[in-house]
Amino acid sequence: MNGETDFEFDLDLDGDTLREECGVFGVLGHEDAAALTALGLHALQHRGQEAAGIVTLDNDQFRAERHLGLVGDHFSDADTIARLSGSAAIGHVRYSTTGETILRNVQPLFAELDGGGIAICHNGNFTNALTLRRQLIRDGAICQSTSDSEVVLQLLARSRQPKIVDRFIEAIKQMEGAYSLVALTGKKLIGARDPLGIRPLVLGDLNGAPILASETCALDIIGARFIREIENGEVIVCSTGGIESFFPFGRRKARPCIFEYIYFSRPDSILGGRSVYDVRREMGRQLAIESQVEADVVVPVPDSGVPAAIGYSQESGIPFELGIIRNHYVGRTFIEPTQSIRTLGVKLKHSANRSQIAGKRVTLIDDSLVRGTTSVKIVQMIRDAGAREVHFRLASPPIRYSDYYGIDTPVREKLLAARYSLEEMRAYIGADTLAFLSVEGIYRAMGYDGRDDENPQFTDHCFTGDYPTPLTDLSGDAEFRHPPRLVEVR
Repeated sequence: MNGETDFEFDLDLDGDTLREECGVFGVLGHEDAAALTALGLHALQHRGQEAAGIVTLDNDQFRAERHLGLVGDHFSDADTIARLSGSAAIGHVRYSTTGETILRNVQPLFAELDGGGIAICHNGNFTNALTLRRQLIRDGAICQSTSDSEVVLQLLARSRQPKIVDRFIEAIKQMEGAYSLVALTGKKLIGARDPLGIRPLVLGDLNGAPILASETCALDIIGARFIREIENGEVIVCSTGGIESFFPFGRRKARPCIFEYIYFSRPDSILGGRSVYDVRREMGRQLAIESQVEADVVVPVPDSGVPAAIGYSQESGIPFELGIIRNHYVGRTFIEPTQSIRTLGVKLKHSANRSQIAGKRVTLIDDSLVRGTTSVKIVQMIRDAGAREVHFRLASPPIRYSDYYGIDTPVREKLLAARYSLEEMRAYIGADTLAFLSVEGIYRAMGYDGRDDENPQFTDHCFTGDYPTPLTDLSGDAEFRHPPRLVEVR
């Protein structure tokens, strides 16, 4: 800004972020299955705040509760948990990346198949689900949702394999993209991870009851013991007879999503044997090595920028201060009826701590830059609090490419780094200087010498454009969101 360059200014503050994916949880053989699942979903709430659901199995009876809203709004009272009786359960928290935010899209999804019922929930995104859905409908399928996850149920229903596990494997072998799946049948708890392990899934144990969850923090909250990560391409089947593993895709090199470390996973989770918190702090340290600037104070953009800011401060020797205070009681949206009120949107969530900013040269640390509109407001807020200089540092590389694996990024034309040069971005957000962590720096933070272009360790397409799977339905999401449909009025 500062009059240096003219830009089209987008005030969609809620859209200026990487949206969460989803979280899954499952337990088999515990009398408190529903309560454990609700607690696990609480721990995974950061992965999706639009909807939550739980399906339990009580003998041969499946019971389901699915709601729009937060876990605590619907699964915290004793009466609800009592209704969800049974010794097995799966649950899901949702942020929609494919399919509308309506009740019939809330997971777990359930279907009655030849041989019994099955409930299923999904974290990730199938990149060929629309193509498969069209074919299924042509063949006579009746789809009850606009979720890509329903395609798995439709494929299960059409399989002629005699065993449910074989049906499940046959179905997922037709899917492309990124996924962690948890399914509950009349006798089994099934988990699966995509062939590259893009989306996470872990196995735990609570007094002999197997637990499946998106992150280890969901095990911690219920006191379960972490056993191991589900391997990339693995299908794990838990039953009263024990645990079996299948590898229908053969053995491949894993490429987990780098954004699980940068942004999505909770800092106290362990992912790939690494502490997420430690990795984010090391990213901040690498950022200071690459692009340190003279300043008086290091200030994180809370909460996701905090670990990186600590690492930056430790490496640079510049004091760390909480120069921005976050209001944790503001929801995802707020009524903003006029332009004058709308421009105050960031202050609902972040307030400048003037005593730590006034008269100082401030280095702001954030995890990533998407559209940049919120960054404009934060930089201006720091200036209004009296900062002499504002230097913006991002603990990840520029996001130049959209995601199609379960992260709801804007279309590429709305990604700031895809449209502008570094200097133009600096002018846009109004900072004195701007710098990003390099792709090589991300890899060094993860314990590698750098990125091997021939054999990358992670799925890093948002930075590099290197998509590791086919993108069959590249432009098909609009059809999922706006097909001929029943309008939910409840």
